[in-house]
Amino acid sequence: MTFRFANISGRSALVDGDDNWYDLAELTNDAVSSDPMQAITDGDALHDAASKLADATPGGTMATAEVLAPVPTPRNSFGIGLNYGKHAIEAGLEVPDKPLVFTKLSSCISPPNVDVELRTETGDYEVELVVVMGKPGRDISVEDAWDHVLGLTVGQDISDRRLQFASKPPHFDLGKSRDTYGPIGPVLVSPDSFDDPTDLAISCDINGDRRQDDRTSDLLFSIAELISYLSEIIAFVPGDMIFTGTPEGVGGPKRIYLQPGDTIVSTIEGIGTMTNKCV
Repeated sequence: MTFRFANISGRSALVDGDDNWYDLAELTNDAVSSDPMQAITDGDALHDAASKLADATPGGTMATAEVLAPVPTPRNSFGIGLNYGKHAIEAGLEVPDKPLVFTKLSSCISPPNVDVELRTETGDYEVELVVVMGKPGRDISVEDAWDHVLGLTVGQDISDRRLQFASKPPHFDLGKSRDTYGPIGPVLVSPDSFDDPTDLAISCDINGDRRQDDRTSDLLFSIAELISYLSEIIAFVPGDMIFTGTPEGVGGPKRIYLQPGDTIVSTIEGIGTMTNKCV
């Protein structure tokens, strides 16, 4: 059974097709932890719990709930730069022959509807598909990589371009890790929910203007390749996440930066939408 996992007011929950949420600890008589970081360590239990939703009473709707980041405190949060060819071209940078990896500090991970605190005049948007690991592993082969994935969610890799390029080589980690610069959500969706989890429509609108519009099948380095590459360096644990890269259409190359009052709407097919206001 496929699942849609959410963090409702700090508690683990599952979400049905009508956007009703169900408290996981209540649904499973505490067999699944109410702590989201603990609940995501057992993907099989989440699949089993999802089969109980039809006979359960929801706790409420997502529209009226306090929806927090589905994975609020990951141990590791990686970003992948220039992972769409057209984005590399628009940025005037060389297309990498190996994944360009940086750390997106875990402290920036925030709820899907958080206000983005710009603290800069050069803030930029980058909608991204985020992969969350569910099983531990090291030296994972490309062929086995998806077996280690718990789910997929929507992410924004908000970036302070001035800080990012304040020195040479650039501060990718600092420029993309200010507080509130990593909203994710609204739900974490199991890979078996999709006909093809490698080919999803991805878009970003600023104040109703469509700026980014692509498909995740255009990634230069696939999700499986990224997992295999990183697992040669670290042993993954459940909750580790990868921001897989952003399509063309970001504001930086045109000097069209985010302004206070702007609204960012980020959508990925089959997962959902995040709406973030800039302040």
